[in-house]
Amino acid sequence: QVLLAESGGGSVQAGGSLRLSCAAGGYARGRNCMAWFRQAPGKEREMVAIHGSDGRVTYADSVKGRFTISRDNTRNTLDLQMYSLKPEDTAMYYCAAGVQPWSGCLVQSREYTTWGQGTQVTVSS
Repeated sequence: QVLLAESGGGSVQAGGSLRLSCAAGGYARGRNCMAWFRQAPGKEREMVAIHGSDGRVTYADSVKGRFTISRDNTRNTLDLQMYSLKPEDTAMYYCAAGVQPWSGCLVQSREYTTWGQGTQVTVSS
C-alpha cells in the first residue's frame, strides 16, 4: 500500500525549477514531522527540508534560500518548491513522516517511520 506518494520529479537544466508534491493523507494531520530527504547513488540519505506540526521548518544548508517546504491542508500534501537547481541536487527525493518528539523534529532519517517510494530529480549542467 502506498501511504506516501511523491510526484513532480524530472529532468531540468541547472538554474531551472521543479515542484515536488507528496500525497500524505492523514500524515499531514496531528503531531507529525514531515520531511523531504534525498539520496544520490553511493551517498547517504540526507535531510533536505522538514516541516513540523507546529509550523517550524528546517532546511539543509545546501538548499537554504533555494527550496521552500510547505503543507497544503486542503490537498493533504507536502510540497517542495525548488528554484535555482544545481547538478549536486540530482538525487532520488523521498517524502517521509514520523511522530514529532517533544523536543522538535529531528534530521536523522531513522526518526521517520513512513516513507514514499521516491521521485527522481536530475539536474544537468
